[in-house]
Amino acid sequence: MKPERNLIIADPWQDLRRFTRARIALGRSGDSLPTQAVLEFGLAHARARDAVHAAMPRDAIVEAVRKAGYEPIAVHSAAADRAQYLRRPDLGRRLNDEDRARLIRLTEASKPDVVLVIADGLSAQAAALHALPLIIELAPQLDGWKIGPIVVAEQSRVALGDEIGELLGAEQVVILIGERPGLSSPDSLGVYLTYRPRVGRSDAERNCISNVRPEGLRYDAAARKLHGLLTGARLLKLSGIQLKDESDTVLSFRSIHGEPGSSKT
Repeated sequence: MKPERNLIIADPWQDLRRFTRARIALGRSGDSLPTQAVLEFGLAHARARDAVHAAMPRDAIVEAVRKAGYEPIAVHSAAADRAQYLRRPDLGRRLNDEDRARLIRLTEASKPDVVLVIADGLSAQAAALHALPLIIELAPQLDGWKIGPIVVAEQSRVALGDEIGELLGAEQVVILIGERPGLSSPDSLGVYLTYRPRVGRSDAERNCISNVRPEGLRYDAAARKLHGLLTGARLLKLSGIQLKDESDTVLSFRSIHGEPGSSKT
């Protein structure tokens, strides 16, 4: 009796799969993908779709921010609910009237160096999981900076941070927002920095750090990059395409030469 043939042909690049969650080296069964790979694709697609539609656990985030020792403020965009938010991106870029009036009342007492905004964006899961750990990692590096209240924003687009920062009189605003989910990353956090935020700023006037999560850019590395950009924006009085992330260059220099003033320099 002849032995049964293996119907799944393995991909010779399969060893590379241990280095990434990307969909590589899936093998084949005849001219098609193996059943397991097809099922995993369907599951990943469902997770990405669910991430887009999931509600932000606002109260839990606010309480976690308070327990971490920060003052939280919860706000909502002009999009009334998730369905309207997805249909009308413009409404996610502006505050609703009530919260705009509330932030205006805080302007005179605030005027911080930087305001940090935790926003749902297209993945509330990303904001809930990764925003506060990144802030906790960043905070010690901002010693001497006046940090404003931590704003928790629902139904938010990136540009909502501009209005929040402008109303609070902030020199800089950083919005930590859920990115559009991918098929291997439904919980990826994006970080956007704007110097002198105001309504009408363009994307070219922001800096972005993307894919912040344990499987992507770790919190410590993201905090280091963000601190470098904040410091650079303060020195150059600008953000966006004219502000470059040089944190990796600085780290390479330090690994070779040591800290300025050390015996290696």
